[in-house]
Amino acid sequence: ALLQDPGRYGYQHIGVTTGGPMDEHAFRWANRLLDNPPEAAQIEINIGKLSLLAHEDTCIALTGADLGAQINGEAAAPWHTYQIHRGDHIEFGMPVAGLRAYLAVAGGLKPTVKLGSCATVVREGLGGLDGRGQKLAKGDCIGFDRSHPKTMTRLPAGEIPDYNQDLHIGVIPSYQYPHFSPGERMKFFTGSYEVSQRIDRMGYRLTGDPIHSELDGIISEGIAYGAIQVPSDGQPIVLMKDRQTIGGYPKIGCLSTLDAGQLAQRGPGALVRFYLSDVADAEAQRAIFNHKLERWKPLFPGP
Repeated sequence: ALLQDPGRYGYQHIGVTTGGPMDEHAFRWANRLLDNPPEAAQIEINIGKLSLLAHEDTCIALTGADLGAQINGEAAAPWHTYQIHRGDHIEFGMPVAGLRAYLAVAGGLKPTVKLGSCATVVREGLGGLDGRGQKLAKGDCIGFDRSHPKTMTRLPAGEIPDYNQDLHIGVIPSYQYPHFSPGERMKFFTGSYEVSQRIDRMGYRLTGDPIHSELDGIISEGIAYGAIQVPSDGQPIVLMKDRQTIGGYPKIGCLSTLDAGQLAQRGPGALVRFYLSDVADAEAQRAIFNHKLERWKPLFPGP
């Protein structure tokens, strides 16, 4: 479990990666359900097996993966808000659907900020509760402001992704796309790839019909979030939030932020297919998402 906010920006030129939530769709909705500032820090629960004890009354939102959450032994479905009282226990089991759940607290959590962010990047020793890049551990106490009861609400069913579905996502041609032959591109866009066991916050290695560039290598260059690099074995690697800031493998293209977030909810064995997209498609996808966030109203009132 890691503390995350939208990420650490402005330092990639000196080798500091952005970090931030692997699934921005779920992260943004968690803050929106509580009417928090968009930058409010949350807990990203990876896989599960986390237990929390509330020391003050508050309201929380759970989004993202279904990790079998319970509040005082009662099931707590994702994409809902819940009133929490001092002494309540919040526990997460193992994945039912998806890999990463998000827990937001009304008003946001209050961790240490380093280089303008609390985003935890363990490899770089940055972010987290005390700024040293550590995962949450037994005995950690995360500060937040006590809040008054809020209207309990949930996200409309139509906005909730199905993480058990096979994924079909767009690729923006970029980087070294012209250096993949038409035949290699056809193989990439018509085949399907399986999420391998080798996945983490740095990258998702996929397995399938290998593709190859006419380039043996390139001079290392900056890498965007969602870039798809193709090493010599021909198996694509999608670079994620804790990626290295430069790299020397040819890259066939890039995923949008929202699509990369959906990939981050898929575990080993999930199937992924790609289609040819462009920047305009990604901008339209983002504009629609931002509009829904801004216009959203609580679905139902409650105590």
